[in-house]
Amino acid sequence: MSSSKTIAKNTLFLYFRMFLVMGVTLYMSRIVLEQLGVSDFGIYSLVGGIVALFGFLNSSMSSATQRYLAFDLGKKDESRLQKTFSVTLTIHIAIAVIILFFAETIGLWYVNNKVVLPPDRLFAANIVYQFSVLTALIGIIQVPYDSLIIAYEKMNVYAYISIVEVCLKLGLVFLLVVYGGDKLIAYAAMMFLVSLIIRIAYQIYCRRNYKASKYSFEYDKTYFKELISYSGWNLFGGLASVSRGQGINIVLNLFFGTVVNAAYGLTLQVQSAVNQFVTNFQRAVNPQIIKTYSEGNLERMHKLVIQSSKFSFLLMLLIIAPILFNTDFILNLWLKNPPQYTTIFVQLSLIGVLVDCISGPLMVAVQATGKIKNYQILIGSLIILTLPLAAIWLYYGGKPAVVFYSIILINFLSLISRLFFLKALLNLKISKFLKGTFLRIVLVSAIVYVLFTLLKEYNLSNGWWSLIITLLISAFCVLSIGLSKSDYVLLKSFIKK
Repeated sequence: MSSSKTIAKNTLFLYFRMFLVMGVTLYMSRIVLEQLGVSDFGIYSLVGGIVALFGFLNSSMSSATQRYLAFDLGKKDESRLQKTFSVTLTIHIAIAVIILFFAETIGLWYVNNKVVLPPDRLFAANIVYQFSVLTALIGIIQVPYDSLIIAYEKMNVYAYISIVEVCLKLGLVFLLVVYGGDKLIAYAAMMFLVSLIIRIAYQIYCRRNYKASKYSFEYDKTYFKELISYSGWNLFGGLASVSRGQGINIVLNLFFGTVVNAAYGLTLQVQSAVNQFVTNFQRAVNPQIIKTYSEGNLERMHKLVIQSSKFSFLLMLLIIAPILFNTDFILNLWLKNPPQYTTIFVQLSLIGVLVDCISGPLMVAVQATGKIKNYQILIGSLIILTLPLAAIWLYYGGKPAVVFYSIILINFLSLISRLFFLKALLNLKISKFLKGTFLRIVLVSAIVYVLFTLLKEYNLSNGWWSLIITLLISAFCVLSIGLSKSDYVLLKSFIKK
């Protein structure tokens, strides 16, 4: 099967998964918010975020695992592939042990001594914390299995298991409605149970279909060193990203309490749902970017990076622009009575996503080279600056929404920095990238903004007709102005194949 056909087929599988998972997840969030209440929902978001903060060890190793497995497949080296899987699984088990240690010492101390919690919910928060730790450990050990499926580009399997996962969660949430005990503790226990079932499902599939998933402990000092060295620099980038995402949650708690944490938690759910539109497309393209590099086909790699960056932005604009224009209507439809600050949080968060989505293919391209030391130092330093910048802003009287201004600024600076790295590492000229992406996306964005502003002048905002009209305008602008003739040729080739 050609790479174009593979990308198209995998994208379809992932979008089928996305629409179902996103719809169920958003509906489920509404039920959970109603059942837990704003304060308990904020507690769950905050406590889970503290556990995720320790996950930077895992996130750094996760990208290394995906890179090396896809690279070995590109080289068609089966024995190396099996060795890579075994070594990465060993490392992930070690990471799980390390995270367990820090979670049960520093993390537990922080929950009981620093987090702003209602006194009568401290016990429940501790139980939720323990379930969150167990859920995180399962997710860590699952990474090599997920990465193997993605490396083989079996997105249909990934899609089906994800659908089973979200359906299990929905079923358990319905049980939450009739449960008479502490619903916060029950919800945390339910999420742990689902993660355990899905972990077993991934392992069974991989063992039945991939010889490479047969684990054998091997201590190859040289290879361990290579993987750890690569992951070591990813570690800094992972720490920066997790510190920003979950650190902001903690900072908001210190300044404003759990109600604002609820708004932030809901914002992250909207952000995650919207991100799926571009993540699924990029997940289908990423293995091809790595494999074309391993084959030495830089021309094809450049084309994939440029076109996937442009497609990513246009795809996100198509979805995000109507949401920005109709945020109040959508949130009230979804949640009935959203917590304070949710509207502005969602709007600013999605603007940050628009800026950042262009960077996805650039990150993968740099990771493919393996030369990530200077890249991670610079980008990680920029990202981690978001947290002190936001904290200082809040300290001097800023409103909660200022944290997102910091994120947008840093996302833009990071994008510019990545372009310079691509020029240095892959000889991808910045002018070529800008010509292939920025000219179109700036033009489309400007036209959409002007048209939406005119709609607002005629009081056509926040309602079903407004949502439909803005979706049609976004689609028309993206399809008629955003895509070039060569883009249509590429898309038609995907469909025909």
